[in-house]
Amino acid sequence: MYKKIILIIAVCFCSRALQAQADSVALKADTIPPKKSFVKRLVSKTFNNYFNDTADPEKPKFLIYPTIAYSPETSWEIGASALYLFYANRDTLNRLSEVQSFTFYTLQQQYGVWLDHFIYTNKEKWFFLGRMRLQRFPLSYFGIGPNSLKEDKITVNSDYILIRERVLRKIAPNLFTGIEIDFQKIYNINLDKGNSPLPDPKGSDGTQNFGLGTGLVYDDRHNALNVRKGHFGEIAFMNYSPDLGSDYKFNSLNVDGRLYRTVKKNQVFAAQVFGQFVSGDIPFNQLALLGSEGLMRGYYYGRYRDKNYIAAQAEYRFLPFPFSKRIGAAAFVSAGSVAPAIRDFSAKNILPSAGIGLRYLVFPKKDIFLRFDVGFTKEGPAFYIYTGEAF
Repeated sequence: MYKKIILIIAVCFCSRALQAQADSVALKADTIPPKKSFVKRLVSKTFNNYFNDTADPEKPKFLIYPTIAYSPETSWEIGASALYLFYANRDTLNRLSEVQSFTFYTLQQQYGVWLDHFIYTNKEKWFFLGRMRLQRFPLSYFGIGPNSLKEDKITVNSDYILIRERVLRKIAPNLFTGIEIDFQKIYNINLDKGNSPLPDPKGSDGTQNFGLGTGLVYDDRHNALNVRKGHFGEIAFMNYSPDLGSDYKFNSLNVDGRLYRTVKKNQVFAAQVFGQFVSGDIPFNQLALLGSEGLMRGYYYGRYRDKNYIAAQAEYRFLPFPFSKRIGAAAFVSAGSVAPAIRDFSAKNILPSAGIGLRYLVFPKKDIFLRFDVGFTKEGPAFYIYTGEAF
């Protein structure tokens, strides 16, 4: 079982105030306020940026912090995360947009750069939703199907590129449609099979695939990082073909539905149902993958994979606790399964997971929390630290 612990390092500063002096002839010393030194101004600005959120709500917000991580596949990992939040035209009536980045380097000489974003233009006329991954990182492959075994793991060491973008146009209030693209490439591959009896995964000799499709999205959330009420729904179809430059020919259909309800003051119930259905000749890395930091928390991303994947989750959030201005928590449960065909889904193959988490209100004026989650499964726990809620 892939286990990962992430710690945010607090950065401490030391400063010494400088005494302002007045000209005793021209001005009275007690009427001149002391002038802050550069160091003290830097300390004050940094503290307010991370803990007080004193900036006006409409102003963009930028946060950067270092990270440390450990996992058996990577050994120790060091990195940095950055978050940029803003409203189009600095108008808080627009939806909050977000750009997140993450870079890392491990003692196993693995590295990567991640970039995620969802950006709304003025009056939500356009909606851009995407992610990018450039990394040298091990992928764990346990075989295909709901009964794959942990001890059969193959480690696929490779360079990996992912570029996924959705460009959506508003066609009605809260309703968007547009095109979607997906480019994925794995290369410079080295398989570590150990004692695994599994055959080499399809595409493990290197593959690139480009998909083009369309999607329909309903989204009435105002703050996607922390939704207190609203709905989100998406249907997306992608086609991958040699005519588009792909090595394999296959199709993918994604269905995603979410709802959010404020139960009491600062208490939110959230639920999600998700399905992915892939057909055709599919490389191992583009099958439907169960597990992630968002859905089916506790399972390694791709611990189970197949052509079809269905999962659901529910979460109850305290944002924050009644007795605190900053600290909150959440409890969540989820269940899901994979199958080679829709008719092959079986109740006996449903995988459960559950977990709890802490929340820290890092940006009160934008209602953004830092989440610390632990998900529990039959194979053990997994730990997550991210900005914003899981879904």
